[in-house]
Amino acid sequence: MQFGILGPLTARSADGHPITIGGPRPRTLLALLLLEAGHTVSVRRLIHGQYGDHPPAAATNAIQAQISRLRRHLPADLIELHGTGYRLAVDPEDVDAHRFQRLTRQGRRLLATGHHTAAAALLRQGLDLWRGPALADAPFATAHATHLEELHLAATEDLIDAELGLPEATPTAELHHLITTHPLRERPRALLMRALHAAGRQSEALAAFHDYRHLLADELGTDPSPELAALHLTLLRTQPPPPHAPRPRLPTQLTSFVGRETELHHLAALHPTRLITITGPGGTGKTRLAVEAATRRNDDTLFVDLSPLDDGDQIPQAILGALGLRDTALRPPTPGTPTPTDRLTTALAQRHLLLILDNCEHLITPAATLTRHLLTTCPHLAVLATSREPLGITGEHLLPLSPLATPPPGNPPDDPLAYPAVKLFTDRAAAVRQGFTLGPGNLDPVLRICAALDGLPLAIELAAARVRTFPVEEIATRLTEHGRFTLLTRGDRTAAARHQTLHAVVDWSWDLLDTTEQALARRFSVFSGGATLQAVEHVCGHDTAPLLAELVDKSLIETDGDRYHMLDTIRLYCAARLSEAAEEHHLRAAHAACFLHLAQHADPHLYRAEQLHWLARLSADNTNLQAALRWSVTHDRPTALRLIAALAMYWWLSGRRAEATQHAERLLDALGTEPPADLTEEYVLTVLHAVPNAEPQHWRQAATIMNTLDRPMRYPFAPALWGMTAGPPQQQPPHPLGPDPWSQALDKLSDALLSLQNGQITQAEHTFETAVAAFDTVGERWGKAQGLDSLAQIASWRGEWTRAGHLWQHALDLLEELGAREEIIDLLCRRADGLRRAGDTAAATADCLRAAELARTTGTPDTMASVHLRLGELARHHGDHHEATRQLHSALTASATGPFTTEGTRARVLTALARLTDDPREAATRHRQALDAALNSPLASHLADAAEGQAGQALTDGHPERAALLLGIGTALRGVTLTGDPDLTATATAATQTLGTETFATLFARGAAMSRRQALTTLHTPGA
Repeated sequence: MQFGILGPLTARSADGHPITIGGPRPRTLLALLLLEAGHTVSVRRLIHGQYGDHPPAAATNAIQAQISRLRRHLPADLIELHGTGYRLAVDPEDVDAHRFQRLTRQGRRLLATGHHTAAAALLRQGLDLWRGPALADAPFATAHATHLEELHLAATEDLIDAELGLPEATPTAELHHLITTHPLRERPRALLMRALHAAGRQSEALAAFHDYRHLLADELGTDPSPELAALHLTLLRTQPPPPHAPRPRLPTQLTSFVGRETELHHLAALHPTRLITITGPGGTGKTRLAVEAATRRNDDTLFVDLSPLDDGDQIPQAILGALGLRDTALRPPTPGTPTPTDRLTTALAQRHLLLILDNCEHLITPAATLTRHLLTTCPHLAVLATSREPLGITGEHLLPLSPLATPPPGNPPDDPLAYPAVKLFTDRAAAVRQGFTLGPGNLDPVLRICAALDGLPLAIELAAARVRTFPVEEIATRLTEHGRFTLLTRGDRTAAARHQTLHAVVDWSWDLLDTTEQALARRFSVFSGGATLQAVEHVCGHDTAPLLAELVDKSLIETDGDRYHMLDTIRLYCAARLSEAAEEHHLRAAHAACFLHLAQHADPHLYRAEQLHWLARLSADNTNLQAALRWSVTHDRPTALRLIAALAMYWWLSGRRAEATQHAERLLDALGTEPPADLTEEYVLTVLHAVPNAEPQHWRQAATIMNTLDRPMRYPFAPALWGMTAGPPQQQPPHPLGPDPWSQALDKLSDALLSLQNGQITQAEHTFETAVAAFDTVGERWGKAQGLDSLAQIASWRGEWTRAGHLWQHALDLLEELGAREEIIDLLCRRADGLRRAGDTAAATADCLRAAELARTTGTPDTMASVHLRLGELARHHGDHHEATRQLHSALTASATGPFTTEGTRARVLTALARLTDDPREAATRHRQALDAALNSPLASHLADAAEGQAGQALTDGHPERAALLLGIGTALRGVTLTGDPDLTATATAATQTLGTETFATLFARGAAMSRRQALTTLHTPGA
């Protein structure tokens, strides 16, 4: 039979004849069964689907009557009774909604991998199944209809997205219709901007963004997302974004590439070489050449600028950050936690990648050491480095850069633009003065300028920028008379000479400023990574906007419209002038105070619906926050303590917790164990961020503070971070949580986790639902996702597969908004468990493969352990024992030194290995090891897994009575009988056949009634 719910409900017999269904109630009931085609739907859920939260007293009888009416219209035995529910015995592919979801899901996956034609074909095929509003004549299934309509809208957007990648696609009309229908939805706006830009309608694309921004401000009082703002900025720079490409990994170039064609050809010829270092004096264009060469290669490329770093230990973390990898979350750091280098090695081990390490000179030894390590351990990696000196590694191929060619002195050349130095000056001068061209009237001074600057690209570009202010003759005269630039000594590029040349370039630019401009320029140097106008005014003085504009015009400062930046070479020069003016301490203190204010102002917003906006806001100033903290640790320890405390939630949500570790350690070394009396909470948070390197005396002092607190903490995230780092408490913490809504929601989440830990499933489920509602009220995503994930796991234990799927998908959506990769991996693994037990091994495998892909990029062994475990269990149930053994041993290795949160994974791995072996002694040893590992986990469900594993072993050993008892103990520990697990089903079936139903039920019930203590005693007593 064929069924349709994407429009009016239809049913057709095998020969295509329509079948009449009864009134609204039977149609709604059939729709509810069709939504779960092939799966059992409980009567309770059917009642809720029909009548909502207030069903009539006779609702169960009404459902039975409606089932009877349906059976009169449908073939016999099509609706099956299973326990307390009904199952429609049809293939999901016979229902248009399930076909639609499969086709659009496949299309979305193809879209994500850039296969636009195939994606568009599948998406169109799925959308063509729609005949009108979903469930149009099933009036009591409005929630399900709304969900299907949302899927329809998302698939429509996916189709348009795919069509944008096809030649001559112009889906603007469809997009205008979508925007009219859903004016506040962001994705159609982004697609419209891309479509207009691709069609050459740049102004309309920009106008679409401004219209949306005004609409959001008027309707919701919010701004567009950072992603849409980034797209707007890309369009402003007239660089259309490649469809479906990941975040750009190469710096966007705003000017044309001039010269260096010979070097580009040389780099192309060296393509198989795994390590190339571009060397030369500062200002010769090493970075620009590296970027241009990478752009012309068809390789996956990652660009990492080392210039902001001041310690070689920061290099691995900088590369991880460029890869978009968060620090591990929901796992406390321990001495066994992998180092950033370990994570980086894991992330890059199998990737085909070109890694550009830019500006290595000030960290030459650690950069060389890490490069050698990565090239040795990552066979598909190639490195392109830029440095003022070679890395000095065996196999390194050097490409030294000389200054750009300039015309020889004497007679003017016939074609001066054939010389790259002249062409570069002319190109950049034309960019700042409209109509500038090279001609007889200015040829001589331009040639003199290029000669005076010895063809240094940076010097030429800075000199060309002065064309906005001075005639080229005056520029040439100044260079000659004042001797501001020293010609490079060819063949002897010592560090001092290189520095002198760059210094001369910036020194000349500095002399062109008046005293007020110089004051702002040197004060601006305290910023790292740029600053907003508000921050500049806060630190450097009010009413600085006009002076900023002057410095932008004179190319000392750059702006993208929202933030102001200073080239690092110029910033270092200005910082030296700041020190000479004896202003550095005052400005550094003002800078730290400014960013402490930002952190403290942002922190409350991270617990509410606007957290994504504020995460982006803090991330934009992350280097400033780091600079403020670095200075404060040495010069203003109270400010340093307050910064660490105010940034705790930001670091956790954005995966930057490791950035605080070194600062926290230094601060604790300076403070000792006696924090200021009014900063004890800040001290605790500093200790938590020093983990795993916090000294025992600091940890003891922090524990004393936490155990003696008799009031709510001022920082809402502090209790959560303490619990996740110190481990789940055995009882409620002695101090109350704060009265704010987020803390109260966290309190409920903590209660629920304690109940789940103790196997009190019903109580845990109710409390999780309360916590989710509380987090939803405040709009906070991280806490809500934790609650939804736990609810989904409980639902899956009971076999409520559809409910579990909806809950997990909702949690996954929230975590993806935050970019929480480690939590996403954990969730996908748990969902794969549920899907495997539900019998959908294809979907379980898909989740595992996606988790594996993410885990390989995170470089964290404990996430890899979870993935290998699931892949091993899937292989075992498919009968592929060789693959199962391989995956499980990989999981065992990865979980060997993990934190306490991996003990449950380790227990399951050992149990699965025990089930694979034919050696009874080895199996018994594995089961004992699994029990020991489970005892180190705080979750009762892990002990339940170990008990159920021992049940299978007891049956194999010829002890069916103990097997039945242990299965009951698993239910006692977990709080619910695990549904759908093939191992448990096989054990229970075999034990029942041996013992008889009544004896099995008696022994099972005895185990299920045991307390935790009784259960543990039985588990440790083999003959009990």
